[in-house]
Amino acid sequence: MDVQETPTAGAWGEWNPTEDSARPVRGKHRVLKARGGLARSSTVLGVGVIAAVGAGGIATAQDRPQVAISMPSIPDLLGGGGHSGSDGGAGAEAVSQAAAEGGASTAGVPRQADAGEALRNRILQQAETEQDAVEAQARADAERTARESAAQEARTQREAADKEAEAARVAAEKAAAEKAAADKAAAEQTATKAAADTGAGAGTSTGTGSGTKASGGYSLPTSSYTLTSHYGAAGSMWSSGYHTGLDFAAPTGTPVKAVGGGKVISAGWSGAYGYRIVLQLADGTEVWYCHLSSMSVTSGSVGAGETIGRVGATGNVTGAHLHLEVRKGGSTVDPLAWLNSKGLDV
Repeated sequence: MDVQETPTAGAWGEWNPTEDSARPVRGKHRVLKARGGLARSSTVLGVGVIAAVGAGGIATAQDRPQVAISMPSIPDLLGGGGHSGSDGGAGAEAVSQAAAEGGASTAGVPRQADAGEALRNRILQQAETEQDAVEAQARADAERTARESAAQEARTQREAADKEAEAARVAAEKAAAEKAAADKAAAEQTATKAAADTGAGAGTSTGTGSGTKASGGYSLPTSSYTLTSHYGAAGSMWSSGYHTGLDFAAPTGTPVKAVGGGKVISAGWSGAYGYRIVLQLADGTEVWYCHLSSMSVTSGSVGAGETIGRVGATGNVTGAHLHLEVRKGGSTVDPLAWLNSKGLDV
């Protein structure tokens, strides 16, 4: 194959390789000596030029401009120039070696391309790995936030449940305490009533101011009392200007008795009198029991000494007591004198 002609020798001089400068890069090649003077075989010259250029064996060539080299044709390399067949075989071997060396010299371009592609792939792989790590961290953060929110909600619900349970417990304890107090009060009232009824039924007398005393079918209105305000006492505490009854001061809950047999014609709230029971006796006399804390009967007939209510402090009062009034024909009379007339020692 022909290439561009070599410039004239006047440009930088003609160069002919020698045996020392035309050494092959690898392997061993025979260098045929010239026959008849300085002329060398075209085959050996071509192989030497290829080997020298491929191996970069001449240092001065790097400092000079590139020039075109005339290459012999393939037929010349294979059998031209009057060389023997053995020389032709050596030329073919040299061409193959040169081609291999040329391939080795140009193989750097694909290898460089492969290295760049590998670097690019490593960069992309590293970027993907970093992106995966970022996404994994984001998922972990989201899961941690969700767990923290769920834990906070659970704590809030548990605290609310604890508060409700505590409120229910306090309410239950309060209700139980109130029930126990009510049961105790009821039991005390029942015991007091039973004791009073037993004493009245036996007709016992414990003396003035300390118990009930029956006489001719009549009984004192209460027991364990102290007389505090008598009938007719003047004062601004009473709307009429004077006291219209007799006060028996006693603890709240003390039983109140019927002074004689009769029927209950009124029972309920009566303003300044508080809770009041009106007992009408057989002769028409009315006995008023005022400021009661409770009423055992509200209608019907009762016998002398029967419990009809409890001492209290309802209405217009300054303390627990029984206000007893006795009325005949609609007018009040002195309860103390009336009780004495019935044989009762008040």
